[in-house]
Formats: sequence, structure tokens, C-alpha cells
Amino acid sequence: MVDMWELASEGIEERVAFRAQVRDLVWRETKRRMRFLGFSEQEGPATPNALAPTSAAAKAVHLMYLEVATEVGDTARELAVDAATRAGRAGASYADLGEASGITRQAARKRWPEAVGTHWSLYLLTGKSRAHGRAVQVLRSSSKAIETGRTAVDEGALTEDGAVGAVVINAAREIVWACYFDDGTCAPEEITLPEDLQNVPAPGEEGHNDWLYRWEQHITRLL
Repeated sequence: MVDMWELASEGIEERVAFRAQVRDLVWRETKRRMRFLGFSEQEGPATPNALAPTSAAAKAVHLMYLEVATEVGDTARELAVDAATRAGRAGASYADLGEASGITRQAARKRWPEAVGTHWSLYLLTGKSRAHGRAVQVLRSSSKAIETGRTAVDEGALTEDGAVGAVVINAAREIVWACYFDDGTCAPEEITLPEDLQNVPAPGEEGHNDWLYRWEQHITRLL
């Protein structure tokens, strides 16, 4: 039987060791930068507290240490934002983000307001003779998704299997933008899809393939 206290103890020890590694990293980088203070790495103090506490040298070293530690903190925050965004894109909730980072769900929502539920899916319909083939991309910006879709449809006229239609779907699986290539104007034309096509089941859900087929048929009738 697994000893939960033993596992908890191991977890604490691992965290203590990890923090020690971070402190060592900060100190090693501080020592590397001490050459700007007139120290060589060999001549510099062995620890941040090895100098006389009130000396000018101690002040300079501690400020350098603070500079490095701040940079590490900034980098860690950037990594956390990226990790939260990718986790949200993969389906994590704010409760999940809070648990992983040791904060509440509300705090996670405040810290990473755009991490969850703010991705847009771009579907492209390809092929001039018969619309087929659906390419899906996930983007973090609605404007970027729309721009990518419009460009793909605009350039699709140049090739036989280029994009002839595009839709952008928000995290709630609702259509927020749609277009097709209008042969009359020789340009992408924005359209409003019928009401029965406005909501898109997620891949793997019942009705997703049916929606794809009905969207394909709708665009084919417009071409």
C-alpha cells in the first residue's frame, strides 16, 4: 500500500531541492556578472552574505543578485503565461490552472484572463470542382483566424485544390465569420451561414461529420 505521508514528504523534499537549484542558478549568474563590479569569478565572495553587511561591495553584490533574481522571476512569469495559454487551448479550466499553480480558480482567471475559452478554430474547404478536404487550425486571435481564412480563400483561386470556403469558430463552437470565393467578384465574399449551421459540434462529438457535410453542400451550391 502506498504511504501517502511518505509521498508527501518526498514531494516537499523535491520542491526544496528545486528551489535550491534555482537559488544556485541565480547566484552563479550573479557571480558571472560580478566582473562588471571589478570582481573576477575566482575573487568574488563564495556566497551572497560573505561580505561585510554594510560595505559598499556587499551593496553592489546584493543589487546585482536582485537584478538577476528579478530577471528569473520575469522569465518564470512569461513561461507561466505560455503554459497556461497552452493548457487552456488543450481544454484546461481555470480550476485546473489554479490547482496547478497553487492559487484559486478566481485568481487564475484574473492572472491569465485569456488563457481559457479564447481560442478560435479555422476550417477551410478546398477544391474547385468539388468542395472537399477540411483543414483545421487553432489560433489565439479571432482577427488572425479571420485574416488567415480570408487569405487562404483569396489565394485558393490560383490552384485547383485551393480553399473555396472558410469559417471561424469560437471556443463556444459558434460561427463568428464565414466566407467563400465569389467567381463573380473574383474575391472572398463574407456570408452568413444558415441558422442550422451556426453551431458546430466539436470533433468526435455526434453531429460533427454531419455539420461538415452540410457546410460542404451549402458552399458547393454557392460556387
